[in-house]
Amino acid sequence: MRYTIKEGNYANMGVEKRENNYIFTFEGEKEDKCCIVIINKDTKAEERIEIPSNFCLGSLRSVEISGIETDDFLYYYEINDTKVVDPYSRAIFGREKWNDETREKIDYEVFGRINNLDFDWSDDETPEIQKQDMIMYKLHIRGFSKGNVANKKVAGTFEGVKNRIDYLKSLGVTTVEFMPVYEFEEMELPASVEVPDYVKWESEDDDVILPPDENPISKKVNYWGYGTGNYFAVKSSYAFCPEKASWEFKNLVKTFHSNGMECILEMYFPNDTNHNMILDALRFWVREYHVDGFHLLGENLPITAIVQDVLLSRTKIFYPEFNTNAVPTGRNYKTLFVYKDEYMYPSRKILNHMNGDMKSFLDQQRKQGSDLGYVNYITSNNGFTMADLFMYNYKHNEANGEDNADGNQWNYSNNYGEEGPSRKKFVREVRNLKWRNAMLMMFLAQGVPMIWSGDEIKNSQQGNNNAYCQDNEIGWVDWKNEKNHKSDLEFLKKLIEFRKAHPIISQGEPFHFCDYKSFGYPDLSFHGENAWISGSELNKQCVGMMYCGEYSPEKENNEYVYIAYNFYSYREKLALPGIGKKKKWYLVADSSKKKDSFNDEPVLYDSQDYVIMNPQAICILVGK
Repeated sequence: MRYTIKEGNYANMGVEKRENNYIFTFEGEKEDKCCIVIINKDTKAEERIEIPSNFCLGSLRSVEISGIETDDFLYYYEINDTKVVDPYSRAIFGREKWNDETREKIDYEVFGRINNLDFDWSDDETPEIQKQDMIMYKLHIRGFSKGNVANKKVAGTFEGVKNRIDYLKSLGVTTVEFMPVYEFEEMELPASVEVPDYVKWESEDDDVILPPDENPISKKVNYWGYGTGNYFAVKSSYAFCPEKASWEFKNLVKTFHSNGMECILEMYFPNDTNHNMILDALRFWVREYHVDGFHLLGENLPITAIVQDVLLSRTKIFYPEFNTNAVPTGRNYKTLFVYKDEYMYPSRKILNHMNGDMKSFLDQQRKQGSDLGYVNYITSNNGFTMADLFMYNYKHNEANGEDNADGNQWNYSNNYGEEGPSRKKFVREVRNLKWRNAMLMMFLAQGVPMIWSGDEIKNSQQGNNNAYCQDNEIGWVDWKNEKNHKSDLEFLKKLIEFRKAHPIISQGEPFHFCDYKSFGYPDLSFHGENAWISGSELNKQCVGMMYCGEYSPEKENNEYVYIAYNFYSYREKLALPGIGKKKKWYLVADSSKKKDSFNDEPVLYDSQDYVIMNPQAICILVGK
């Protein structure tokens, strides 16, 4: 094959097609010996094209090549005789099959590939859901859909997730967070190291000392995908048809959008990742795949540059901490969210009687910022599931092959009498109560609630709190349990419906704790044994929170909301404040009720002066 080359344009990293030519732009110093190796995908024949040293601008090399006769070719760079897979490649060839054992051989290789699939984005609209309206759901593409009992052909794929969109929508989910969907190496591949002859071990029959076992434990899989990735390529092994991975993921995003739901990508960048590439990658996924936001993992990321980037100004960014001096103010659409464990620990402590502090818990319940939102979760992929949080005192990570030394040591969990599954009715009832309380707490907090996939049907990981390498029933959602948890799903749906119907709970601005609009009541107030008197009672384990409905951002529903929390192991009484002669208090939900914790319709409460709380119960009342 005869090629002609000329200097490229340096505009964009990676490979771009211009009419019938291709422009390759990559990092390489003028002094480096740089080649582009073109590979015929069918014959595997390679042709090496040397790049002149004067095709260089700064540390960029760029060349435009004509004469490539097919759009379906593979390529890599050779810099100073070292193979380099293009970090900006839009597709990767060689990982089409998940955890493929044939890839364990030493000479296994991956290559860049041209992504030339067209996709029709017409009629696609990003939902742009306001922070106060968000309900998040985090999932792993493979783990969420691998246990698909309805259509096993698409299990573990983007198509498998797409088949469950109606389910997620029926729950009330608005925003789905995907764990890494870009290309990463999930296999532990052996390094190619040549051992000198004088240290090679040749066993003899009478040897007393035997050579070490080269594989003392079974090989692990990088199931979660945290590690260095090919950040511009969709993971082909998550696709039903690997060669159409980019098309399938675009179709997934578009389908979510057509159902009014957002797609957030989790992106992990190691410390040595080039900051410019991070910014390029985020812009790329927004332009090319229409994603709605990113949950960024990694230290020392260029977060200030990210939040100030004008192309990303309407893209949601989730990160543990922001420089408040650099946060843009005055934007109508709030896109920055603090995402860390600060809600998890106070909630777990008070739920499981681990020296929980009521003041810390209440601070989390009403946590909100004008320019920053907050994500609230009690469980996530990193830690126990919601079911295991109330089923195990200790982590059980033996299957990870690290002598149970890995995983979080501080779980604040409680098995309530028996480690693991139990047939004891009392133990099961307490665990169910705790599950209901956890969901109530999370969805009655002001910040954005987030469900870890499977928690809604009490999915268990058998006590494993670090399932990073468990590509099996431990790490997958067991959807066979769905039919056994219809009442739990119904409870959660009613809870989410209640939150959405009462926006005073989740309003987008911080509460003032005073009657700043002269409605006669503060926007939010705390109550103990006596109405309007809290003070030291906040250190107790029982308190009532009243939201004045007059402050609701939606005037069509100005019901007052009273949330009563009792974390004592005995009955307790809380005062109900008077809300005028025309309004009465009605009971909506009581977590201590084993069945039908949510009333179909609010029931007029027996007393209008106080509420009697059962042990370890959470109650919802409305005033209307």
